[in-house]
Amino acid sequence: MYANVFNMKTKILIIEDEKDLQDVLTYNFKKEGYDVASALNGAEGFSHLKDGHLPDIVLLDLMLPDMSGTDICRQIRANKDTKDIPVLMLTAKSEEMDRVAGFEVGADDYVTKPFSVRELILRVKSLLKRTASGDKTEHENVEFGVLKIDIPGHRVYVDRDEKQLTVLEFNLLITLFERRGRVQSRDVLLSDVWDINADVTTRTVDTHVKRLREKLGLAGSYIETVRGVGYRFIKNLLES
Repeated sequence: MYANVFNMKTKILIIEDEKDLQDVLTYNFKKEGYDVASALNGAEGFSHLKDGHLPDIVLLDLMLPDMSGTDICRQIRANKDTKDIPVLMLTAKSEEMDRVAGFEVGADDYVTKPFSVRELILRVKSLLKRTASGDKTEHENVEFGVLKIDIPGHRVYVDRDEKQLTVLEFNLLITLFERRGRVQSRDVLLSDVWDINADVTTRTVDTHVKRLREKLGLAGSYIETVRGVGYRFIKNLLES
């Protein structure tokens, strides 16, 4: 669905109402070889999501003049054609509640203004890399209790009911599942799932695990919290 992370024509959609910042980001991403589309508000942004040439990633400002970034992200996730597009939120707000709100509607990453453009570019590349390598595990379906993971199809089912996961949530689940029975510290998960060395806190891991458990419903109990350490996917069903 998406362009290869090394493809010079990877398309990025920037929805940002600060014209000066939008111009700076457009210039720098074009300089990096990206095909850039931009919008100053939500309505304009949606027009780029319906033109038949979907972006590979969306940079989305949380505060827009016509609608909130969380509403836009929620609609992106609700549409079958756009639900798998990675979304990285940009915002001047730094409170934890704002970050959590973004994650809970399906954002894959979050950057607080002011930020380094270079850091943002690295975060985008990392997010695209995770998307492109979503099939790095064995190419088959796996079943564990009520949980079924269709790896090549990027689909997850719990008791035959399909669950909609973001790219990051899917990779987090796969990482924990592949290492079942072994505790994964928050720092390890940040390194292996987020694949970045930037200003991302371990609270980010906690928020995503909480959201993943909620989406998995009955299978959410398969992911255990190991206090003071991190998380572990149970080794066998007798533990659940």
